[in-house]
Order: sequence, then C-alpha cells, then structure tokens
Amino acid sequence: MVVLLLLALAYPFFEAYHLTIDHRTVEVPGLHQNLRGLRIVFVTDIHMSSRYPAWMVQDLVKTINSQSADVVVLGGDYTDTSSDTLAFFQSLPRIQARLGVFGVLGMHDRTAPEGNLALIVKAMTAAGVTPLVNSVSRIKVGQTYLYLSGVDDYQSGQPDTKSVAAQLRQDDFVIFVSHSPDVLPEAIRALGADGDNHWFDLALFGGTHGGQITLLGLPLLPSRIPDLGERYLRGWLEENRASIVISNGVGTEDFPVRLFAPAQLHVVTLKNKTGG
Repeated sequence: MVVLLLLALAYPFFEAYHLTIDHRTVEVPGLHQNLRGLRIVFVTDIHMSSRYPAWMVQDLVKTINSQSADVVVLGGDYTDTSSDTLAFFQSLPRIQARLGVFGVLGMHDRTAPEGNLALIVKAMTAAGVTPLVNSVSRIKVGQTYLYLSGVDDYQSGQPDTKSVAAQLRQDDFVIFVSHSPDVLPEAIRALGADGDNHWFDLALFGGTHGGQITLLGLPLLPSRIPDLGERYLRGWLEENRASIVISNGVGTEDFPVRLFAPAQLHVVTLKNKTGG
C-alpha cells in the first residue's frame, strides 16, 4: 500500500518530465508533389525555469534535431517572463531543420513593455529562428512554396490576423501558428487575398498545457481552459477545412507536475489526400 501511494505521488512528476512524441500524418487535398512527405516538428510551452532548467532545454533541442525535420515551429512561452525569454534565445543551442525554424511569442514572452519585443525578435533571428509576429514567411520548395504565418499572442500581444490572412490564398499551402487557440474564431472570420476564409491548411496552437492536471478527461485548473471552451483544450481537430492541433506543450506552469496531460512534441508528416 505504501509503495502504491508513493508511486501515485511520484507519477505526476514523471509525467511532467517524460517527453512523449506525437506522430501524425495530415492529409491535404491537392497537395503539391514537392510538399508530400514534408516533416514538421512543433514544440511549444517550454517554460525554461527552475522547473525546466537550461540543461533540459539542451536535451530537448537534441531530441528535436533527431527528428530529421524539414521545418521546426516553436509555439511560444519559452520562459515565464519576457526578460528570461530574451536570455533563452541568447543561449539557445542551434536547432536544425532543412527549410528553417520559425517561432511565435506567447503571453509570458510578452509580459514586458513593448520595447522588449524588438530585442526578443533580434535574439530569435540571431539564434536562427524566424519570428512570426503578425507576419508571413514564404519558402520555396522545388516548384512550389510553403507559407508559414503567425500572429502575436492573443492575451498579451497585438494579434493582427486580418493582415496576415490578406497575404494568403486558398491555393497556397499555409501553416498558421499562434500561441493560443483563442485566436481561431478571428482566423476563421478573416479573408484571404482571394476573398475566401480557407486561407490556412494546418494550424498549430499551444498555451493550454492540455489542462496540465486533469482527471477523467476533465481539467482541474480553470486557468488552463481556453476562452473557447474545453473542446479546444488539447488534441487534433478539423475545422474550416483545416487540420488543427492544440498541444500539451513541453514544460509546466506554477508547479512541475502533470496528470493525464503528458508533455509532448509533435512530428507532422504531410500527405496528399486522394478520393473523397
């Protein structure tokens, strides 16, 4: 009985520090042949701190680099404060990806006055990470292009989804990234350059930690539930003809435990959807 009690007490700490890898194949109708098999790694909510120290970040980067990624996307909340986020990128080991590394900012990265944004963007760029702050990056892949789009944090930043959408068309293959899924209704209302609201094909979100502490599928921390509701707490969804993931993330907030919301990294492989 004592052993079982000790195991029960230890398990939330184990879950917080045992990184799982979520492999997912996403089928996209009419996917250009040069994008088929493209491998995307998504990592969010690292929260480097005493709960997730620098040496663990180094190990995390080694894990990322072992995934043979074409693209790596970082989903924000790299630390608990804006000043620490600046230091995070100044010491970040090089992340390897064939076509590039991209990142958005989370609410904790945007806690400082506006002046820190320019410094963080500069540090991200120096670390080999392309910042996606209300912006779009176009990458040539063979005879086509891959578009990475991202907006500022929903809670602490100034997201401008409308201007991002206006740069894209439904025929483009677009990955849309934001720290919080709460920006999703705005993204679905926004119109692309051709007047259609289907301007992104794959959306990557974090921010919820998957509830961090859950029981029987129910989140026990109300602060982790997005404004959109529990449907958007974690996992894969399909909306607006797009595949969407809300990640549990890697690190923790407030205390270093998780319960039935394991730390995770995502590896997404693109596939052409035929038939149907």
